[in-house]
Amino acid sequence: MSDLLSLLSTPKEATAFIHHHMGNFTIGQGLFSVNADELIMSWLMGGIVLFVAWRVGKRLSLDRPGRLQSVLETVVEFVNNQAKALYPKADPLIGPLALTIFVWVIVMNVMDIVPVDLVPTIAQVVGLAFGVAEPHHIMFRAVPTAGLAVPTALALSIFGLTLLYGIRAKGVLGYLKGYLSHPFGIWLAPFNIAITIVEEIAKPLSLSLRLFGNMFAGDLVFILIALLGFSWFALPIQAGIGFLWTAFETLIILIQAFIFMLLSVVYLALASDAESSH
Repeated sequence: MSDLLSLLSTPKEATAFIHHHMGNFTIGQGLFSVNADELIMSWLMGGIVLFVAWRVGKRLSLDRPGRLQSVLETVVEFVNNQAKALYPKADPLIGPLALTIFVWVIVMNVMDIVPVDLVPTIAQVVGLAFGVAEPHHIMFRAVPTAGLAVPTALALSIFGLTLLYGIRAKGVLGYLKGYLSHPFGIWLAPFNIAITIVEEIAKPLSLSLRLFGNMFAGDLVFILIALLGFSWFALPIQAGIGFLWTAFETLIILIQAFIFMLLSVVYLALASDAESSH
């Protein structure tokens, strides 16, 4: 604690602390660089979800379900009801897709309420052990959705599915016709194409930026709360503010996962409607 307090004793050092915790552990340079921390954490969270689902599936009980099974059944039922309400047609992909999005985004978002120094410290130890980090110089983003890459990748995946569902419902020619005739009719085709392209691009853009913006802001607030610990007298205030923000951020975590799942299903439902335009 004393090292941390001395580290944050000046505004310059506090700024460096923020940069260190908001930066990425990157492999490669330029266009060929990869944010390895976001990949590692998103895969790790996805692996945990798969492992828990596998364990619960192996121990399913109709007579005496355990607490975890009951919680997961509640989540599955909730997501399934939402998907059926938004996408009334029978489709074997929509329910599992909605559940995957909802649960995966939640567990990635949950990393935001983990103490800010915990995951970077573990990454530092592991990096030193494998020779990929220098002492006190590793940067590691613990919240995958607080970076732009993971929300964008998720949103682009949904966007790709909307294209496939739109072509499946309307055919290639019918889908392309929507670009020519929507919203002003075929006689204003150039304007229609421009407007429809903007509408299509806005869907993944709004999906990704909404999730990224909320999680980035929440992550930054936790780091700013960590900067309050300039003295032992500030620790009770810091703990109180941290508790209140954790409670509020938990609500944000759930809401953002729900909104991302909800909009994904809505976009797929609109794309699947053969009578709808773009």
